[in-house]
Amino acid sequence: MAIPKSKSSTASSQKSSSAGARARRHIRSRYSKAEMEEIFRRFSVQRPEPKGELEHTNPFTLLVAVALSAQATDAGVNKATRALFKVADTPEKMLALGEDGVIQYIKTIGLYRNKAKNVIALSQKLIAQFGGEVPRTREELVTLPGVGRKTANVVMSMAFGIPTLAVDTHVFRIGNRLLMAPGKTPDEVEERFLKVIPKQYLFHAHHWLILHGRYTCKARRPECEHCVIADLCKSPEKTCDIPAALVELPPQRIGEMEK
Repeated sequence: MAIPKSKSSTASSQKSSSAGARARRHIRSRYSKAEMEEIFRRFSVQRPEPKGELEHTNPFTLLVAVALSAQATDAGVNKATRALFKVADTPEKMLALGEDGVIQYIKTIGLYRNKAKNVIALSQKLIAQFGGEVPRTREELVTLPGVGRKTANVVMSMAFGIPTLAVDTHVFRIGNRLLMAPGKTPDEVEERFLKVIPKQYLFHAHHWLILHGRYTCKARRPECEHCVIADLCKSPEKTCDIPAALVELPPQRIGEMEK
C-alpha cells in the first residue's frame, strides 16, 4: 500500500521542484534564435575567415602547440615553439629530442616540466598506437597524455575541418558574461553553446568567440564601445548600447604579440 506523503514532505518536494525549475530557467541562453543568428552574422562580416593564433606546420605541431597552451598565452607558446618545431616537427623527431631537450625550448612556458613530459609521452603513443599520425576522433585524441576535450576539439577543427566547439577561458567567459551559454564547467558551456549556435556558423564559432573575448570582451574590462553586438548583448556588465561599425577587420597577423 502506498504511504501518503506528509504535508511537510510534499511542500518540501514542491519547493525543491520550483527551485530546480528556476535554476534551469536561469542557465538557459537569454537570446532568441533570431538574435543568435544576427550575432554570428555580424561576427562573420567582421572576420570572414577567422584563424587560430597558434603557429603550426602540421597536425602534430598543432597538437603539441595546443597542449602547451594550457594556462599560457598563444604569443608565449609561439615564441617557444618556433625554434622547437624547426628541429622536431614529427613524433619521431620529438622523441629523439627527449624530455630534457624539449625543456630547453619551452622553459619560458608555465608548467614546462610536466608539459615536456606529456609531449614526449604523447609522441611515444602516436608512434606505438597510431603509426605516427595524429588521430581524427575525439575518443582517440583524449587518450593521448596531456590531451583533454578542449585540445581534442581544437585539433579536430583546425587540423581536420571537423566542426567542434573548444571551450577555453575566453569562450567560457563569453558564454557566462553575455548569458549566451551559462554553465559552471567548460563541458556545460560547450553543451549549451552547441544548442544555440546556428549550424551554418558552427565551424568558425570557436574562433569568433575566442577572438571576441581576446580583443573586445576582455577579461578585466569589456570594451563595449568597440563591440559590434553591443545592442544585442544582454550582459549585466555592458557599458554601451550602441554597436561599433560593422566592417571587415584587417587580416589576422598570426604570431604577433597579443594585445
